[in-house]
Amino acid sequence: MKILLIHQNFPGQYKHIAAALVARGDEVTALCIEDNPVLAGVRVVRYGPKRGNTPKIHPWVQETETKVIRGEACFRAARQLQVQGYRPDIICAHPGWGEALFVKEVWPQIPLLNYFEFYYHAHGADVGFDPEFPENPDEAPRLLAKNFANLMNLEQCDAGVSPTAWQKSTHPVSFQHKIRVIHEGVNTAAITPKTDTQITLREKARVLRAGDEIVTFVNRNLEPYRGYHSFIRALPEIQRRRPKAHILIVGGDGVSYGSRPAQGTTYREQFLNEVRSDIDFQRLDFVGTIPYPAFIGLLQISAVHVYLTYPFVLSWSMLEAMSAGCLVVGSRTAPVEEVIRHGDNGLLVDFFSPQQIAEQVVQTLELPGDFALLRQRARQTIIDRYDLKRICLPQHLAYIDELAGQVTI
Repeated sequence: MKILLIHQNFPGQYKHIAAALVARGDEVTALCIEDNPVLAGVRVVRYGPKRGNTPKIHPWVQETETKVIRGEACFRAARQLQVQGYRPDIICAHPGWGEALFVKEVWPQIPLLNYFEFYYHAHGADVGFDPEFPENPDEAPRLLAKNFANLMNLEQCDAGVSPTAWQKSTHPVSFQHKIRVIHEGVNTAAITPKTDTQITLREKARVLRAGDEIVTFVNRNLEPYRGYHSFIRALPEIQRRRPKAHILIVGGDGVSYGSRPAQGTTYREQFLNEVRSDIDFQRLDFVGTIPYPAFIGLLQISAVHVYLTYPFVLSWSMLEAMSAGCLVVGSRTAPVEEVIRHGDNGLLVDFFSPQQIAEQVVQTLELPGDFALLRQRARQTIIDRYDLKRICLPQHLAYIDELAGQVTI
């Protein structure tokens, strides 16, 4: 079978799917922009936009124009493949940057399976959730405009997938029948509890091991969307009550989501400055961004892992932490509540309450034995619902095969 994967930053969410398709003998072609390492067995065709945004274009439609420009570039690359005689049996695309907007004009009879990550809302999801960051009056119409391309992608596709039920629910009800919930999957065979793991902090010449009072917090970037401000405000109380606790924070200084901090600063520094005088920096390490194996090792020594998020896309890191047997203290927000049941396979706290976060972390450090069963159930949850090889990959492959069988001649 010939399968076309479209993702501007390929492989992205298609990393495991592409490898599995190649392994079973399918012919896999990928359209992308970024020059990432090529997956074995995948033919990669790169394209690039031929122009930038129009000067002084209305700011509410600037992102829409960007997506149309990218969509045009992908369309022309697809058309070139067609001219060369290529005809896929199915197209799988991440439409978030505009690439999938026009591919049905190249192969109208070929099923298009889109990956739907999130549909923007001016109210009731991430925007307006945090009163500390008041909504810009222009934000609502700007978000509505951002959905222009989303609506076109929903209309044109034959089917879609969303990684979680909550993320599916953000899309218009009239299109939800098209979307099936299938997560990308977690490699539970590789991400396992490991009691002999240790990590060396070179600057402090200190070795941290499983069994130590290690509190972990991980984000791509340290920002309000992922609760960095609430977590950092909980640290003085955690350190005061647990003098042996050591906090490890992973994440960069950029901004992945939401508004940017004041010019010349970062959210990391801005919120750290609030509590700086009450922090023991010998027991706090910002380790920046780290290689993936080091990230897994960090989870394996964690005594408690804190994960906080706005009502937004659920991070892979929370599920990976659970697979590693972490005791997760998560925010009581819808994406987290879909996975964690308080007192059963993890613990839930108020996103906005540093006091509650600190109290829950301290309890888990004081009585680790009382929470051993929660760790086991956390891992079992991932095995039962999100296991890459037993659950998610077979579901993805079966869906691809089902749709590919619906080609119209």
